[in-house]
Amino acid sequence: MADQPGRAGVRLEPADAAELVELLTFLGDWLDGRDTELLTDSLIRFVGHHAYDLPALQADLARYAFLLGDDGERAFGPQHP
Repeated sequence: MADQPGRAGVRLEPADAAELVELLTFLGDWLDGRDTELLTDSLIRFVGHHAYDLPALQADLARYAFLLGDDGERAFGPQHP
């Protein structure tokens, strides 16, 4: 990544990347839990608009986890053989 022009190079130790994946997965699971309506209302109040909603936040968390080494199942669905 550091060798690509115009891109900042950020390097993570594998253990640190794994911890971030765990945190992002934890947050995604929490957002997908029993309090979806409450969390949706809270996010709308925080953002101030309906344009960025809970599914968009969940997709962003899943995508970031994938970029850090997650299997991508949450972001892209189950892998097909």
